[in-house]
Amino acid sequence: MRPAFLNPGKANLRINRRDVLGLCVAAVGINAMRLASANDRTILVFAAASLKSALEDIATAYTKATGTPITLSFAASSALARQIEFGAPADIFISANVGWMDRLERAGLIDPASRSNLAGNELVLIAHDRTLPSVDFSAAPDLKALLGNGRLAMALVDAVPAGIYGKTALSGLGLWEPLAERIAQTDNVRTALALVARGEAPLGIVYATDALADDRVRVIGQFPRLSHPPIVYPAAAIARKKGDGLALDFLQFLSGPEAQGTLRARGFRVPAD
Repeated sequence: MRPAFLNPGKANLRINRRDVLGLCVAAVGINAMRLASANDRTILVFAAASLKSALEDIATAYTKATGTPITLSFAASSALARQIEFGAPADIFISANVGWMDRLERAGLIDPASRSNLAGNELVLIAHDRTLPSVDFSAAPDLKALLGNGRLAMALVDAVPAGIYGKTALSGLGLWEPLAERIAQTDNVRTALALVARGEAPLGIVYATDALADDRVRVIGQFPRLSHPPIVYPAAAIARKKGDGLALDFLQFLSGPEAQGTLRARGFRVPAD
């Protein structure tokens, strides 16, 4: 079954972005509450979808070392943050940008003392067709021509961090306007990756780590770092769990050498680099 995605260029598609995000929020919340009730000693981590592969490895290592199970709930940072605002029983939140973490901190929903930057990432252009040439963003590439009759897969450009970074980069490079009607927007960056991997979109904008996670795509260009804000993953304990030693212990494990090594091996930049 083909994944659903938003296509603003189609007049007959009447799906509002907020409606889609609301559905994502509801689904995340229902699943999270079911998972949290399963085991009182389970640490429930809400994390950006782009962290999936790395965090699954880290959680397995932590549980093996401590015996404490970790439940991971992945989605767009925007959907996760809004679910926390609605009272979802998460213990830890890891965002793909500082904006959503800042929002929760201003609302008093995270423990500021527990907050730290876990990792960093890069933004890349990927292709399904391995014969496409590499793209030099310093030379004003004609991405519209590379798309042919297809569309550029991106996470929601007004809400999801990967989409926000992507739109900012394209705008700063003078490429957004020609492409605005050719964007296939998805609810998170991993769905954008899947569209390209399956050949349903010829090009996509994802994180460098996402591209490494699927050998059906090829990176054909890396966006200049100065074309968008730094891609940073802040992590923090939820405020109502402030005194919960389990959450704080896992956060400490995340900043330790084993977890940081896993993140580095998965293509993330870590603070020590």
